[in-house]
Amino acid sequence: MRLQLARAPGHGRDEFVVSSSNAEAVRRVEAWPAWHAGALALVGPAGSGKTHLGQIWRKAVDAAEVAPDASIEALDGLHGRPILMEGADGGDPETLFHLINMAGQPGGGLLLTSREPPGAWPAPIADLRSRLNALPIAELGAPDDAILEGVLRKFFRERNIRPLNDVFPYLVRRMERSVPVALALVEMLDEAADAEHRPVSRALAREILEEGGETGDLFASRLAEDDTSRENDS
Repeated sequence: MRLQLARAPGHGRDEFVVSSSNAEAVRRVEAWPAWHAGALALVGPAGSGKTHLGQIWRKAVDAAEVAPDASIEALDGLHGRPILMEGADGGDPETLFHLINMAGQPGGGLLLTSREPPGAWPAPIADLRSRLNALPIAELGAPDDAILEGVLRKFFRERNIRPLNDVFPYLVRRMERSVPVALALVEMLDEAADAEHRPVSRALAREILEEGGETGDLFASRLAEDDTSRENDS
């Protein structure tokens, strides 16, 4: 009998899977404080690990976190301190301008995360446009096999589920290459295993992926809920 005891999601360095698709971005983030002008943009698609890597950096350097809609007044007392802003493409232009200027101060630093590169962010202030265009970029690629297996193991572990090892290569070969899809798939397998009083096995995974006529709709629904949650969190 599996107890319904879920662990809190982990954002530790040992929980972050490094592979060829993200190793260079990890190297650039960990190179702080040697960033050019003290700032770096961490760019990648949804579910590529921007939040996880950003939080690893924040904790490692004791950075403050500033919301994208923060006003300039929210920056009082943060001069000379590293700062993280997630979803920076939706950031207040004046606040962004001041953050980039502050990044080069002694003790300062600025990590900005976004799905789009800084050159595509709105910039009604001319000086902000030039600064955004000059920002160095660390780019996270779409998850490869190693990352997908790693995050599947992480999501199962957070739910205290231990599938047999043959479940992971089976899922990785057949699922969409997306971390949000991996989370939705783990949730569906967990719910199906509970409902049918079965272990999470390759046979159950096959039923979910290949025999469930509504699987696509379920994924779409889960991903829509995830997107809404991320927007509310930002």
